[in-house]
Amino acid sequence: MKTASKIYTALIFAFLFAPIVILLVFSFNEARSLSVFSGFSLKWYRELFRDQATLESVRNTLLLAVSSMAISTVIGVAAAVGIDRLRNKWLKTAIKTATDIPMTNPDIITGISLMLMFVFAGRLFGLANSLSFWTMLIAHVTFCLPYVILQVLPKLRQMDPALPEAALDLGCTPRQAFFKVTIPEIMPGIITGAIMAFTMSLDDFVISYFTSGAGFQTLPIRIYNMTKKTVTPKMYALATIIFFVILALLLVSNLTDDDALRTRREKKKNKVKG
Repeated sequence: MKTASKIYTALIFAFLFAPIVILLVFSFNEARSLSVFSGFSLKWYRELFRDQATLESVRNTLLLAVSSMAISTVIGVAAAVGIDRLRNKWLKTAIKTATDIPMTNPDIITGISLMLMFVFAGRLFGLANSLSFWTMLIAHVTFCLPYVILQVLPKLRQMDPALPEAALDLGCTPRQAFFKVTIPEIMPGIITGAIMAFTMSLDDFVISYFTSGAGFQTLPIRIYNMTKKTVTPKMYALATIIFFVILALLLVSNLTDDDALRTRREKKKNKVKG
């Protein structure tokens, strides 16, 4: 049974990661072929950095991802603190359920409903273009926000509630206690939530497709438009770069969680010794 389970696990990992490995290898292929590796070359990386339209879509994607990450992180932390301090059990459950809807709702439903709302609002206020960068930003904040809240709430529950109270007793104002005590304690959750918000915004296609306006194209939308004709190997090079960027962010997130866990264990040991 152990041998069979190991073989099954190996097959699952091979199925999941083989396409990524093929993409990484053939991004350095000299020819266009995806079946014959004719020689190592950086040709497609050079071609990528000469493609102004693709670079502009990358810039738009990063601008949108960073903006939505920053806004959703600030709002998410405030919302998580508010939810954690609620004393009404039913109200807290209702708010948490409403918060989870954008995360559990199918992307196509979210995208279509947001598009209809933006078009209705645009016509109501007499706007020439109902969809733009700002509508995409609102849409991305909407579906990124639950991920931030989901990461920050457990950190608030793990925090010793006596710490902010002690800061207040020692002369801190509520604002000082929040920024000097609460924020450092929940910082691992904030960092993880921000990274998740960034990656979710970077990866999104369906909601972006329905809420994007003319003149602002993100990378997933550009790649989709390219598939109508042909996808050149320079897209393999771009996918390779994105893969390693996301991998680096995941490593940072995991290291942050490990450091926070180690710090909590050291604090518990010190309390026991004390």
